Amino acid sequence: MGAGTGYGKDGQGEEGLAWKEASTEHIVQDQWIDFRRSTYRFPDGRLLGPFYSYSRKDYVVIVASDEQGDYLCVRQFRQGIKEVTTEFPAGGIERTDGREYGEGRGQSVSEDAWRAARRELSEETGYESDDWEYLITVPSNATIADNYAHIFTARNCRKRGGQNLDETEFLHVRKYSAAEIEKMIEEGGFQQAIHIMAWLLSRKKQWTEGHS
Repeated sequence: MGAGTGYGKDGQGEEGLAWKEASTEHIVQDQWIDFRRSTYRFPDGRLLGPFYSYSRKDYVVIVASDEQGDYLCVRQFRQGIKEVTTEFPAGGIERTDGREYGEGRGQSVSEDAWRAARRELSEETGYESDDWEYLITVPSNATIADNYAHIFTARNCRKRGGQNLDETEFLHVRKYSAAEIEKMIEEGGFQQAIHIMAWLLSRKKQWTEGHS
């Protein structure tokens, strides 16, 4: 018999593992990011720090394929690793309160994730789809960030127009077969972790549907 999760209704668990935030300093806090340095009280009573974390807005990732079964990807520069990467169309969920992050993920302050996915696919690639499926919502990086990634698939995508990019976006659309994406992942050429997870989930979904 397994040990079980030990989770209670509050999601914090029944094992006494939760840390308590004792103090927080906002190192950078503007409309784009809230970057913090915090001290926490551990379950054994000790105060330890610093621990760094940040808030950014939630975003969507779309595993999109066209009517021929090829996958729509984008090539763009990522300043974190200072390389041009291949990844799926993705982008932030817009908010109506002028902020990029913060409390309140409801529709009163933020765009619906599905609507954001449709918008990002159209803006980045010029393609649209009537065949959408939601896969999962996961923390972007639970160790250091509090935002979430919402993963979708879009099948049978059709070209409807040109790109409509933001002023900071410089990207090219490329099409790849499933085998080519698999090879890029294996060789380290498809470098966004959440996007790799999205790919694996979408492939599992297809396999399950094909064997049901």
